[in-house]
Amino acid sequence: MVTQHGIKLATYLVSTQWGAQNSKVLECLLRRGTLTLAQIVRFTELSRENVRQSLLVLIHQNCIQAFAIQREGGFGEAPKVITEYMPLFDNVIHIMRFPKFIQIVSEELGKECEEIFEGLLQHGRLPLGEIIDRHKQTSTQGNCSTDAVLETFNKLVNARFVERCPAPEPFLEPPAEDETPAKKRGAKTAKVSELPKTIEQRALAAAAPLDSVRFLVEIDNGSDIPEKANEEHPNDGKVGEKRKHGSLKSDGGLMGNHEKKEILWRANFEEFMRRLRHKACIANVRSRLGDDSRIVLSAVLELSRRSETKVKTESTASLSLDDIYDEVIKNEGGLGMNLERIRAALVQLGCEMPMIQIDETYSIDLKNIIDACQNEEVESIVLKRYGREAHRIFRLLSKAGHLLESHKIADATFVDKKDAIKILYKLWKDDYLQMEKVTIGGARQQFFLWKVNKGTLHEHVLDEMYHAALNLRLRIQHEQEQGKEILLVPREKLVGELGKKFKRLRKVRIILESCLMNLDDALMLFHDF
Repeated sequence: MVTQHGIKLATYLVSTQWGAQNSKVLECLLRRGTLTLAQIVRFTELSRENVRQSLLVLIHQNCIQAFAIQREGGFGEAPKVITEYMPLFDNVIHIMRFPKFIQIVSEELGKECEEIFEGLLQHGRLPLGEIIDRHKQTSTQGNCSTDAVLETFNKLVNARFVERCPAPEPFLEPPAEDETPAKKRGAKTAKVSELPKTIEQRALAAAAPLDSVRFLVEIDNGSDIPEKANEEHPNDGKVGEKRKHGSLKSDGGLMGNHEKKEILWRANFEEFMRRLRHKACIANVRSRLGDDSRIVLSAVLELSRRSETKVKTESTASLSLDDIYDEVIKNEGGLGMNLERIRAALVQLGCEMPMIQIDETYSIDLKNIIDACQNEEVESIVLKRYGREAHRIFRLLSKAGHLLESHKIADATFVDKKDAIKILYKLWKDDYLQMEKVTIGGARQQFFLWKVNKGTLHEHVLDEMYHAALNLRLRIQHEQEQGKEILLVPREKLVGELGKKFKRLRKVRIILESCLMNLDDALMLFHDF
């Protein structure tokens, strides 16, 4: 979900990274949705050439996805192919998480992989040749031969930290005239819910590289494009493909022929968010259910990852108890666990015990764990902002899940009725509760009913978090500008009063950046997980 402060935060991130002009184009797209080049020019009042340059920068930095689509022409005109541009809000917000991504790569694969990956984050997307050349010039490590760099790059790809970029401007086929929605549903009733519904979802699906080549690195005559893949999928990665639509007019895309054919690589944000989601789930389970459940959950998530199963928010893959046991005893603290302790931990994690304990399989619902994380986060906000009595009231309503009358809330939480009404009104005014007024016997008797609407509440909390993240970013920038002169002074001259100012500036920056990292952990719970 893209909230108002979310748009402001995304615009600020782009502005600080790539300038005000690029942020203006992105803000236009975030506020108005998918647009053509002519529409962006009209709404931003920038020149056509400036908008084209901004779009190229934002596409290269994975902040915009272009796609070509057939539109009906005007009166007496033939249909034509036009290029439209959609903003990728999630990718923009990921800019805040680059330090976390780099840390994951460094801890798992080492310094050399970290340097290659950091360069890829800086440049957005690069061909393999430029990645190798850049690393040879900037590396602080020893061996920088082509083979050594290629081996390091392969480690990143094998770990799924790096992937091929999507097609720059995929062509979206118009639906066949004789193919009605009813016929589509009748053909594949089981997969209706999986079909992309919006034009943006269709564009992302069309641009995504095939699973067979998404993490494939091949060197052949200076190219890492498999010949067979090109022959079987000649339309992949091309702008406004004319093989079937040669008679249609086109408004032209931004990409030249050379860039259309070149295979580019970028950071795989999906993999990093999966790992951060698992980390959050494991931390929550450890605090709520203990170390046994943490060890078992870690083992299940690791097994699911190895089995090439996409572990989404909903649930893990179904795994046998024997496989879980074998993985558990490999983990720290899991060597002494037996089957009974593992079963007990699985039950704590929400798994149902099978009636017959032969070929036992278990699947853990990660959505329940994420829900628990979200509830704890919102309750923590209420506690800090409104106090313990408000926390008790909010927690009661959150667990109840339905409307409750004021005096019943006061009695259940042991809060004075007058104070309870004041707290309820305050929480409602700040959009943490939903209120309904019921009148009985005309206007003689009125009751106020209260409940927690988690859908609207989470959107409200998310917007507040975006607002707080933006404020922290602005405060960090302000502190840097205030201490600009001190930062230019050589370290050996930072003594006396200058030394005190430098220490204060350093301390403030560490605190603010730490707060921002913790806030982003909470933000991911409501938007990314």
